[in-house]
Amino acid sequence: MISSDVIRGYNDTFILFLLLDQPSYGYEISKQIRRLTDEKYIIKETTLYSAFTRLEKNGYIESFYGDETEGRRRTYYRITPAGRAYYQEKCEEWRVTREVVEHFIRG
Repeated sequence: MISSDVIRGYNDTFILFLLLDQPSYGYEISKQIRRLTDEKYIIKETTLYSAFTRLEKNGYIESFYGDETEGRRRTYYRITPAGRAYYQEKCEEWRVTREVVEHFIRG
């Protein structure tokens, strides 16, 4: 399992990646993160929803209500053009971060 301290700066990147092709909702995004990381990273619900709030406040995603499921409306999220640009910035930041950190990793 990966420490949330190590990965915290990339939660936004994970979420934006999962929204690149289609809108989604919180529980599904959480499941996808868990699955794609082979359960090495499990995002906490509070972390996920605070990321949604931050991303929406910054104009990187927008929320909307989807179809009702079992009597409850789901809040869906979709990436905006600004979010796509931010995602690309975060990908470049990761490339540089990885390059720097690899100088300090043996073996």
